[in-house]
Parts: sequence; structure tokens; C-alpha cells
Amino acid sequence: MTIKLLVADDSALMRKHLKEIFEQDREFEVRTVRNGAEVLAELETFDPDVITLDINMPVMDGLTCLSHIMVQRPKPVVMVSSLTAAGAEATLQSLSLGAVDFVRKPDGTISLSIERIGNELRAKVRAAAGARVRRSTGLRGRLESERGWIVAHAAGRGVSSEGRIAPGRPGMVLVGVSTGGPGTLEEILPRLPADFPWPVLVAQHMPGGFTGVFARRLNDLSAVRVVEVTNQMPIEPGTVYIAKGDADLLVLKRGTAYVAAPVPASPEHLWHPSVTRLVRSAADVAPSDRLIGVQLTGMGDDGAQAMADLQRSGGRTIAQDAASCVVFGMPGELVRRGGASVVLPSDRIADQLVAWLLAPYVQTGEKADAACARR
Repeated sequence: MTIKLLVADDSALMRKHLKEIFEQDREFEVRTVRNGAEVLAELETFDPDVITLDINMPVMDGLTCLSHIMVQRPKPVVMVSSLTAAGAEATLQSLSLGAVDFVRKPDGTISLSIERIGNELRAKVRAAAGARVRRSTGLRGRLESERGWIVAHAAGRGVSSEGRIAPGRPGMVLVGVSTGGPGTLEEILPRLPADFPWPVLVAQHMPGGFTGVFARRLNDLSAVRVVEVTNQMPIEPGTVYIAKGDADLLVLKRGTAYVAAPVPASPEHLWHPSVTRLVRSAADVAPSDRLIGVQLTGMGDDGAQAMADLQRSGGRTIAQDAASCVVFGMPGELVRRGGASVVLPSDRIADQLVAWLLAPYVQTGEKADAACARR
């Protein structure tokens, strides 16, 4: 199948190199334009399957153009972003508006840099061609209205109220996510209440330079505290730990406490931060019944086997369902391997975590009988 790709960049040299990268493969039919206004005109005449948008363009910039695309004719969009604080913030804003993914804009000698990221570009555009387009949904206002009653209503929102986890001993929620992840995490994490009793550790496939801005953005949206793991730090309840981009995140035990530790990216793993390394490191030091794995949208299978093993050894796992995923690859692999305790749409995942960890714990069977006998 031919993928019709529209490339928007104000640099003639960048357009030339991007076109050459994609035309190496006959899978792509490529057309290039100079700015966002020309993109909107091409929506009618070329009708692309995927669009790549530079963020900074004259006449109409990438964010403005993306907003129009999502209203007029939603298409999968991959943003091309500079590695600056402003570029990272604009990139994350674009993902909230509905962009599927992003790539770092090459720096230095363009011809050499673009060649180095050619495989990444092609892979992300291929994934985008089969992705479900996310739209902006007025997140901030909706969250303000939901926070006050999420705990009370969790059992009535399509989640399982059975198998509640006994309070007392500490545990961890381990989240793996890739393509489509920033928008999905912005939907899930702000729904967690401030008194959420377990820490949440997140391995989001993302380059270095973006995760710090992403953590701050999530922290502004959320009742729980959100931090980027830049050095070893104790793991505490009610805190979300975002793995540093282009590195891996491990859970270690120091005495009776757990710590989050950033480590260099492992060459044995394809994606970073590695979901597999995060989950296996936690399973090595913590009881399985005190771990919950959450596998979210993303291409590939990073973390699928590790979470399936966790579920079989007594842990809980949640797989995001296909309908709410941008790309069903990672959660789909967990389901295929029989390792998903439950499969839920993204807007029910926080509710399930709350139902397991914050809803009133009711003892049943032999445990209840034993408790009565002790009284």
C-alpha cells in the first residue's frame, strides 16, 4: 500500500532531504510544501495519509496548522521539533492537540543528521498511517470537574470492583507507553487523586530534553506530584516518576526502602526508556502482588513479556484497549500473550487503579473468618 505523505517545512534544503529519505522506499508518495497555509490547501487536492509538520514556519506555524487540520479534516500528523525548551513545550502542546508523534529536527550538518534519523522517520510515519487520530478534548476543564468525585464513582464507571488490594504494605504502579503516550498520560494521570497511595513509575519512549518539560506539564495538570528522574531518589506514595529520556529507569532496594534510579540506556533493548527493564527491575525487588503493570498505546512490544510474566506471578496488569489507542502494538502484545488482567479504554484506567487501591477493602472467605476469630 502506498502512503501519501505531505511534508511541510520552510527550509528548501530540509524539504529536499526529507523527500529523498522517503523516496528511497517506493512505499511513499511524497509532496512538499513551505508552510501551514499550503498544507491546508493540499488537504483538498492531495488528501495525504500522513503529514509531517515543522513547528516554526512563516505565514502559518505548525501548531496553528495542526489546530485547523484537527477541525477541518483530521489526519495523522508527525511533528518535527527542535531540541530546545521552547521546542519541547510546543511539541507536547501539539501532542495534546492531536498529533500522533514527533521526531527531533536534525541539527548540525543537515545531510548527515537527516540520514541518521531516516529509519526513525520512516518507522514513525508508517505507524502514523495506521494510527487513530486523537482530538483535543478540553482536558483541563474536564479534570477540574472530575477530581472531586472520581473515588466515589470509580465502581460505577465500567471498572472492576472485585479483587481490591489489601491496604498497608507499599506497592508500585509501572506504566509503559510509546506512540500516542503524552496525550494518553495527560488523560490518565490527572485523574488520580492527591491521596493516591502508591507511587507510579512511567517509561515513556521519548528523547532526552523532552521528558523534563513533559514532567512539569503533567505536574501542572495533576493532583499527584510528577517529577523527572534525573538522579537516584526515594520512591514515595502519591508521586509519579517520569523516566529520563534516552536513558532507562530501574527500581532498586536500599534497606527497606525502594529508590528510582536512572541508568544509561541498555544496548540490548530497542526502545528507551525501556519498559522491560523497568518492570523486571521492580519484579526483582518487590512482591508481585504489590505491583500493577499498565501497558498503554505504542508501536512494538516493549514490556509485553515482562508484564505478562508479572501477571502470571501474582501481579495485576491493565492493557489499554484498541479503540482508545493511537497504536495498539504494545498493549495488543500483552493481550496476545495472555498477560492482561483487564483491558480498558484510556478514560477508565485511572478509575480501575482507584478501585483497586482506594475503594473500601472488604475481606471475604477465610481471611474474613480469621479476622472475626481474632476479635
